[in-house]
Amino acid sequence: MKNQWRISPQRQPPKAMIRISGYVLLLLLLIMPLSSQARELSSQQSSNNEAVGLLAFKISFVQSDPKNLLANWSPNSATPCSWSGISCSVNSHVTTLNLTNAGLIGTLNLYNLTGALPYLKHLYLQGNSFSASDLSASSCVLESLDLSSNNISDPLPRKSFLSLAITSLMLISLTIPFLVVPFDLNLNLLNFSDNKLAGKLAVTPLSCNSLSILDLSQNLFSGEIPPSFVADSPSLKYLDLSHNNFSASFSSLDFGHCSNLTWLSLSQNRLSGIGFPVSLRNCVLLQTLNLSRNELQFKIPGALLGELNEFKAAVSGSQSSLNLGNNLLSGDFLTTVVSNLQSLIYLYVPFNNITGTVPLSLANCTQLQVLDLSSNGFMGDVPSKLCSSSNPTALQKLLLADNYLSGKVPSELGSCKNLRSIDLSFNNLIGPIPLEVWTLPNLLDLVMWANNLTGEIPEGICVNGGNLETLILNNNLITGSIPQSIGNCTNMIWVSLSSNRLTGEIPAGIGNLVNLAVLQMGNNSLTGKIPPEIGNCRSLIWLDLNSNNLSGPLPPELADQAGLVVPGIVSGKEFAFVRNEGGTSCRGAGGLVEFQGIRAGRLENLPMVHSCPTTRIYSGMTVYTFITNGSMIFLDLAYNSLSGTIPQNFGSMSYLQVLNLGHNKLGGNIPDSFGGLKAIGVLDLSHNDLQGFLPGSLGTLSFLSDLDVSNNNLTGPIPSGGQLTTFPQSRYENNSGLCGVPLLPCSSGGHPQSFTTRGKKQSVEEGVVIGITFFVLCLFGLTLALYRVKRYQRKEEQREKYIDSLPTSGSSSWKLSGVPEPLSINIATFEKPLRKLTFAHLLEATNGFSADSLIGEKRSHGILDPELMTQKSGEAELYQYLRIAFECLEDRPFRRPTMIQVMAMFKELQVDSESDILDGFSLKDASIDEFREKESSS
Repeated sequence: MKNQWRISPQRQPPKAMIRISGYVLLLLLLIMPLSSQARELSSQQSSNNEAVGLLAFKISFVQSDPKNLLANWSPNSATPCSWSGISCSVNSHVTTLNLTNAGLIGTLNLYNLTGALPYLKHLYLQGNSFSASDLSASSCVLESLDLSSNNISDPLPRKSFLSLAITSLMLISLTIPFLVVPFDLNLNLLNFSDNKLAGKLAVTPLSCNSLSILDLSQNLFSGEIPPSFVADSPSLKYLDLSHNNFSASFSSLDFGHCSNLTWLSLSQNRLSGIGFPVSLRNCVLLQTLNLSRNELQFKIPGALLGELNEFKAAVSGSQSSLNLGNNLLSGDFLTTVVSNLQSLIYLYVPFNNITGTVPLSLANCTQLQVLDLSSNGFMGDVPSKLCSSSNPTALQKLLLADNYLSGKVPSELGSCKNLRSIDLSFNNLIGPIPLEVWTLPNLLDLVMWANNLTGEIPEGICVNGGNLETLILNNNLITGSIPQSIGNCTNMIWVSLSSNRLTGEIPAGIGNLVNLAVLQMGNNSLTGKIPPEIGNCRSLIWLDLNSNNLSGPLPPELADQAGLVVPGIVSGKEFAFVRNEGGTSCRGAGGLVEFQGIRAGRLENLPMVHSCPTTRIYSGMTVYTFITNGSMIFLDLAYNSLSGTIPQNFGSMSYLQVLNLGHNKLGGNIPDSFGGLKAIGVLDLSHNDLQGFLPGSLGTLSFLSDLDVSNNNLTGPIPSGGQLTTFPQSRYENNSGLCGVPLLPCSSGGHPQSFTTRGKKQSVEEGVVIGITFFVLCLFGLTLALYRVKRYQRKEEQREKYIDSLPTSGSSSWKLSGVPEPLSINIATFEKPLRKLTFAHLLEATNGFSADSLIGEKRSHGILDPELMTQKSGEAELYQYLRIAFECLEDRPFRRPTMIQVMAMFKELQVDSESDILDGFSLKDASIDEFREKESSS
């Protein structure tokens, strides 16, 4: 019985369990299909809601879609997962919206967008033009947010995620497109760079508890950086506040512990001071430090940088960089500190006040790839032991331009087998360039202009060494001929050998250089003909062969590339253009020089600056203004012995800005096709044997600022249209048959151009007006004499009262009354240097020569300060300008000069023009660095 009791209880529970399990299983089988259907319906409903939200974004917030990227966003689609820019999960939920560089214009409401897309993890809207209306996020699943290169400006909308705690956000990126963040995407990043935010930083990013990357660069922030801005964010690894207007004392910044900071950039601000923040030594993991382009003027303490461990010991994958350029730094820290930073890869210290010799101990930085010490005060020799066979280095760029180095170029540089760029320009180097340098296997850029180098360019370049891209050796004493092997330099984009002592012929192989954009060989002793093969250089925009002994005809092939030049070959190159403005007393139109790493003041010692009575120096970055179908923009073949005629197809170079063919032996007629030079600014055909008429088509050249056809055999009238009659007589002299303004009038046997019709009509109209006026005055003179006398007396009384109240000559403006709309001559207009005063300034000063500004019978200059008329300085020149203005205000119309005569008088006073003649190869942020005029007596 017990056994049965024992057994019985053991068997009954399994039966009960099986029975219960069966019920549960049956219930699950009934429920599971229903649950699956519910989830599917829920997913479809969610997908439909997301589609509705995306369509609402397109309709309500996108104002323009120029690329039609959103064209397939249609309400007829079953799911948005197939739409452009959309990626979905396996459950058909939108997880990524990528509209990068779509060119969209609109307003961003982040709250609505993230609310409609609850599963959105990645949002990429960079490269558009969105402004912000609401930047608060309704979802916490966002991992990536990229709003770079948009139009987000200050003030930020009241609702912004910046005011929220975004501890769950993994990546927020408003970066510039080329910014590469060297960290994993699971690190928190807050980046507002490349927008238009302004104001001051008044808070610290404490709300982002795990913030690792903070980038506020490329904005308009100003004021001081909060002292504890970095110290209050100990988790920061990457901090970029560059390209703003912060103006603080660098020593006042508190870096706190900064134990995680590895990348710090404060460049291009207005930081100043003579101290260095001691707390920076706590940033022991710092790999990149950029303090360039500020106003720092202290000596860097060696002990401080010496404690930055990551600069001392090599770390796998690290990119150690130290940039202290464009400050006022001095001291010996290169010897005491930098030489011991063995893992340093990039060292930039240009444009400072460091003196002494270049430290040989820099050879200890065996991983150094870039060494830039340009524009300092270094003296002595170029260091010869930066590389050696026993101590190989990774050095790729050696930049020592604009110092005071002397001696020879060391042949030991040939041991730097990784060298790609060498720039030793603007020093006092002598001797030949060693063959070991010419044969460097990876050499791309050899730049050593403005020295005293001698020797020859060896045959075999680009064969026994690297395939050069840049060869700039102008303003030296190099002799010999140009090697035939230059035709093997198929990657060459810039060749400048001007102002040397080169002889022989120009190699025809240059025609193989399809990437060549700049070719300068002027001021040498080259002979022979200009190779027509140069026309095969489809990228050539600058050709300067002036002041040689070249002969033969002008090759029409030079214009073959017109309409074929594609921009971009030399975009972004830093350059200076020395423009000659002394007319025929200057040899050539000017010179283009590579200008990276050179102080503007050093150009004062350049011979080309002193070769002309008047020169201007422009500097900037090369920017093409044509998008496609371009042409040459600078062609200077002056001071040679070229003969024959000017090819008709030269007129097809529609982007040509400077054409100088003066001082040759060219004959024939000036091509009528020159009317196609729509962008021409300087045209010099002087001192040739040209014959025939001046083409009337030249009168259509609206940008022509400098024309010289003197010393030819031209005949006929000067076309009176356009700018031709505004140039001084000297630009037409010694052409016995030329006549018309500004020369003597043409005789009855002349052949006026159609452009003179307007002038004739004007003369006839003036004659009719004078005749009628004289007849009316004779008829009514006696009867109205008494009335006119009384009226004249009343005017004189009013005028005398006003003149008595005029301020002295030192006042800022004179107001000559007596008419309803008085003339205002703002003397501030003439406060600019008189040599830069243009016809536009004269129009401004005289209210466009308004006829309403007449002041009666008395000549206007009668009220000028007598001292103005007796000064021999710049004020006398000012008087001449005012005299022209007052002649235009003569109350008797027949005594007023015509506009053409005014322009001619004005150009007699000032020949130079402020118009930029390099629009096709324009100056980005162009500035005149120096204007120098020689005294006539010197």
